[in-house]
Amino acid sequence: MTTDIPRSASVVIVGGGVMGASAAYHLAAAGVRGVLLLERESNFGQGATGRCAGGVRYQFATEVNVRLSLASLPMLEHFEEETGQSCDYRRCGYLFVLTEAQQVEAFRRNLSMQHRLGVQTEWLTGDDVRRRLPMMRFDDALGGTFHALDGLADPHGVVMGYLRRARDLGALTMTDVTVQGIRTSAGRVVGVATKLGEISCTSVVNAAGPWAAQIGEMAGVSLPITPIRRQMVTTTPLPALPRDFPFVIDFAQSLYFHREGEGILTGMSNPEEKPGYDQSLDPLWEQVAIEVAMRRMPMLEGAGRLTGWAGLYEVTPDAHPIFGPTPLEGFLVVAGFSGHGFMHGPISGKLMAEFLVHGKPLSVDVSMLDLARFREGRLIHEYNVV
Repeated sequence: MTTDIPRSASVVIVGGGVMGASAAYHLAAAGVRGVLLLERESNFGQGATGRCAGGVRYQFATEVNVRLSLASLPMLEHFEEETGQSCDYRRCGYLFVLTEAQQVEAFRRNLSMQHRLGVQTEWLTGDDVRRRLPMMRFDDALGGTFHALDGLADPHGVVMGYLRRARDLGALTMTDVTVQGIRTSAGRVVGVATKLGEISCTSVVNAAGPWAAQIGEMAGVSLPITPIRRQMVTTTPLPALPRDFPFVIDFAQSLYFHREGEGILTGMSNPEEKPGYDQSLDPLWEQVAIEVAMRRMPMLEGAGRLTGWAGLYEVTPDAHPIFGPTPLEGFLVVAGFSGHGFMHGPISGKLMAEFLVHGKPLSVDVSMLDLARFREGRLIHEYNVV
């Protein structure tokens, strides 16, 4: 790529994952000129987006997250029509398996709320779970939930589709550009400093995911976003695995399984993981996770390890994202999705365009997910996070 960087822009977006790509596209589509997207890596979508499991779902425990899914997942369904790029949206369904009584109570409440919002999640008894998953050992299942329109999509396809359309509409996107500072004057943004030079601007969108707090510090804005490592592994082919195998989540253990090619992708959250930016594999935890996975799915004992990787969740105190303006005028945030950002990336980019063009969100009311909620004690806790 060229090392020439523009001297000015109207909006600088920091971070070239799904949030930044979606914001760039939706801003350009709204007619905003001078949109500049900066990514520090050599390729777009190589941070948290490129290292996620690709899951997309309607099943959440709070209304705002369900409403975000109701807006975002149909955008993935029609993604190719809008962008010309396939995102390989596969409706395999999510099946949450519940093994503790308090989970059953919480998920029954969630189900009622989801039904009220038009999400027709099914309730499963323990026997239903065992019938649907005969290849797994769930003798302890007390119940479960299943929604057939939940599933998987391709993060790379989504990022590339939005970036191509953003460029077509006049946005400039650049890789290998590290942001080193946010320039301010009289309480507002006036520019961005990079290793390639300074860019004057009136707005900055912080879409840096797990690194959003670092960008916030540059602007003098404290963001309660903490990076936490998560890792997963894929297996060699499993011929006995049904073609319609769903995305299965053993909720109590934060353990999940889904088809990946002809094999399985599986991962499990490490409750002892310390915050940090380390994205290397922890082989000891991988072995622990694989052994737990094999107990749930014995056929894994006959599979080989294909590959593994680690990525970062961007976690907030209430497991909900931060949307919109901050005390620094012109400095906006879309980050802190706590592991479910990819699926909400399409609508989140549109919402950021609405904040900048109209001064408020229009597609989904995310006003309660502002930065001030942490200071004011208005946290909205999401129970359904893996």
